[in-house]
Amino acid sequence: MTYSVSYLPIVAEKDIPKLPVTMRERIATAIEQRLTTDPLRYGKPLQFNLKGHRQLRVGDYRIIYRISEDMVIVSAIKHRKDVYED
Repeated sequence: MTYSVSYLPIVAEKDIPKLPVTMRERIATAIEQRLTTDPLRYGKPLQFNLKGHRQLRVGDYRIIYRISEDMVIVSAIKHRKDVYED
């Protein structure tokens, strides 16, 4: 099964432009290779206020997402020190 990926507007407007260019490429590759093929296998489930979401680690960055049927919805892409603050 192949999953499609959707980004919340805040991710496209704020998170992605703030990423270093090399990390943008690594994150794009991780999303393409891992989240579109098997997001349950590669992502770690989160708890507390992010229950229902999962996170994928790419270097020092975290991709926070949730799965809805055959779609992966990316909620945040931030550095590990900043991602859980909101």
